[in-house]
Amino acid sequence: MRDIRSDRGSTRQPSQRLFRRFGVGLLAAAAMAAVTFAGSGPASAAPTAAKPAAAKPAAAQAAAAPAAVPAAPAGFTTTWSDDFSGPANTGLNTDTWRYDAGAGWTFGTGEIETMTNSTANVFTDGNGHLVLRALHTGSDPAANWTSGRVETQADGFGAPPGGVVRMQASIQQPNVNTTNGAGYWPAFWMLGAPLRVGVTWPGSGEVDILEDINGRSSLFGTLHCGVGSGGPCNETTGIGSGERACSGCQTGYHTYAVEIDRSTSPEQIRYYLDGANYFTINSNQVDAATWANAVDHSFYIIFDLAIGGGFPAAFGGGPNANTVSGGQMNIDYVAVYNKTPDHGANIAKGKPTTSSSNESAQFPASNATDGDVTTRWSSGFSDPQWLQVDLGQNYNLNHATLTWEAAASSAYQLQTSTNGSTWTTVYSNNNSPADIQDTNLNATARYVRVYSTARASSYGNSLYELALYGSPTSGGGDPGNPPGQATLLSQGRTATASSSENDSFTAPMAVDGNTGTRWSSAFSDPQWLQVDLGASHTISQVVLNWETAAGKSFQIQTSNDGTNWTNVYSTTTGTGGTQTLNVSGSGRYVRLYGTARTTQYGYSLWEFQVYGT
Repeated sequence: MRDIRSDRGSTRQPSQRLFRRFGVGLLAAAAMAAVTFAGSGPASAAPTAAKPAAAKPAAAQAAAAPAAVPAAPAGFTTTWSDDFSGPANTGLNTDTWRYDAGAGWTFGTGEIETMTNSTANVFTDGNGHLVLRALHTGSDPAANWTSGRVETQADGFGAPPGGVVRMQASIQQPNVNTTNGAGYWPAFWMLGAPLRVGVTWPGSGEVDILEDINGRSSLFGTLHCGVGSGGPCNETTGIGSGERACSGCQTGYHTYAVEIDRSTSPEQIRYYLDGANYFTINSNQVDAATWANAVDHSFYIIFDLAIGGGFPAAFGGGPNANTVSGGQMNIDYVAVYNKTPDHGANIAKGKPTTSSSNESAQFPASNATDGDVTTRWSSGFSDPQWLQVDLGQNYNLNHATLTWEAAASSAYQLQTSTNGSTWTTVYSNNNSPADIQDTNLNATARYVRVYSTARASSYGNSLYELALYGSPTSGGGDPGNPPGQATLLSQGRTATASSSENDSFTAPMAVDGNTGTRWSSAFSDPQWLQVDLGASHTISQVVLNWETAAGKSFQIQTSNDGTNWTNVYSTTTGTGGTQTLNVSGSGRYVRLYGTARTTQYGYSLWEFQVYGT
């Protein structure tokens, strides 16, 4: 029923408890408790006496060879995946996952375990699996259990209008049965991103993809929505599949998936077991507002292995004296796939992106155009704020998609410009806190800006991705712009320098896509800044965005090995400001080599941008 634990994924965010799934409600569960499914009865080898101390019946579960993350289904692309390839007995990558540790009773579901971040309970097994293991100590079966619960840091997984999202995982449920598995409650589910900024459960939406209880070799699929009791979604039961047989799900890996389809009318949520659609919910089963609030936004993914609680209790209770310690839920992979309307290539991806402010160095403007829905830009906590992308030349723009983090902008304009100074508003969104927003455009511009005047939370504006679509204008852009086929090669690459003024002005700050950060050298000559492009490229242009302390005499140099350098540009009359230098050369490394400064200070660059193919 209720779980109040989650935070927003940044050190600024206070931990807050959030509501959690209850599976089916007590009355519905009790009504079904007498139903017997194939594989749900006791196994012949199941213990009938009290369990041995620290027995681990599922210790061999992870021995199976891992499966590769499947390619995207026809018509879909892979948005994100994890195949848990960490070494044996190591913890999670906390850039991707967060532990949801704490006492189970605080989840509001009657659970009795304590969720931990210990590798005794949560670990990769070295064979391509994430393992959540429930352990018991002592003689009281209703106390002293530990287990694991984890959720994705990112909460931008969803379907845009007209699109479809599929969340899928390969899982082996705990290898227990109805004799020795009373109280076990494994789950693969997701919660609506708005919950992380205080929108209440269940209105913010919860989609339970897999739940099983008491080793019954079965599963339940459920949508929770509406209000906390009763209402359009019949809470706390929710809209559910009821219990479905899942033969062999305790002893082998099976694929569990859900699709949220916003391309059909009515919209749908479809549940799958091993590729077979076994349950479908249509949006017209509830009112439009309830559906939109619960479904038409992004989600974050959760795996957990609970012990005890109201759901197992509705099917006979547990844990009891026969319940074994050491049962584990093994996850082979998890993947998110998307199917979106075909607007062509995203022309904003990888382009120079700047902003009015950044919450911290962890959330730069460039994160919003890197094509990765698990990274984000986050602004300062005030209004107004803006994010701007330079497309490198003029485009005839026809579409934009914005994927916000839960801390979205509630009022903003999309503005365009051909010169970066004079702006035209081409789209306005007034007070819509939805976190996936999609609009047609009709504009010609090189620069596109998201100009926010109001936030949906007390935090900053936080944007996972700004995607733009269109075609180059016939002129190839303004004179002096990068050629239409050129790509920004340097942003986010490894940068080094001969020196830095101090730790606040280091080399990587000149290639981070943020004009609010800079590299500044020591106050002497010569000095250099170098970027490793990762492979050899043909270089066609270098853009230097100087701070006041600029270079008067300098060279642009290229190298294949980082040792032997070739000059491709040289000047003794540098002007400072923003210098766009058309060059012709090739190499893996590109270096600014300064021999004379315009001031008594060092060389100071907001951005060092290298374009080429």
